Amino acid sequence: MKKHLILLITIFYHFSTYAQEEEASAAFDFWVGKWTLTWDEGNGSIGKATNNIVKILDDKVIQENFEILEGAQKGFKGTSISVYNPKTKQWHQAWADNQGSYFDFTGAIEGDKKIFKTRMIEKEGKKIIRRMVFYNIQKERMTWDWEGSEDGGKSWKLLWRINYKKVNE
Repeated sequence: MKKHLILLITIFYHFSTYAQEEEASAAFDFWVGKWTLTWDEGNGSIGKATNNIVKILDDKVIQENFEILEGAQKGFKGTSISVYNPKTKQWHQAWADNQGSYFDFTGAIEGDKKIFKTRMIEKEGKKIIRRMVFYNIQKERMTWDWEGSEDGGKSWKLLWRINYKKVNE
């Protein structure tokens, strides 16, 4: 009887761990799809972009293709790849764009928010971190904020807010 109980506990633990890994590896699947994006440019005009998010490499990697179509930064393009590492139990994202920028992010989940943030760098006495925060996540829409901190993440300043709306195909 004791052997059966140990076997059942082992099986339950295995399936529980597997379910947690599956959930963690799917944490950013809400982002997959074609999106139209808008934001207030602060001068009475609205910026517009598209963002096409697909899963590649046996559905293990999320690839982003972003392009600004209207607004002050028209022509700006960027791409990222995001992947869950089951060994470290962390999400990672690498971003590059047509202006030569590159960011390396680590993912996290805080309540109902999905977050990618940079490592802290110290510059001129400031502890600088940048992060993107996905929230108000629904099937057809969500909000994305680009935030900055100069005190190591104690406080955050909104740098850019984008409203996502899914394109129905």
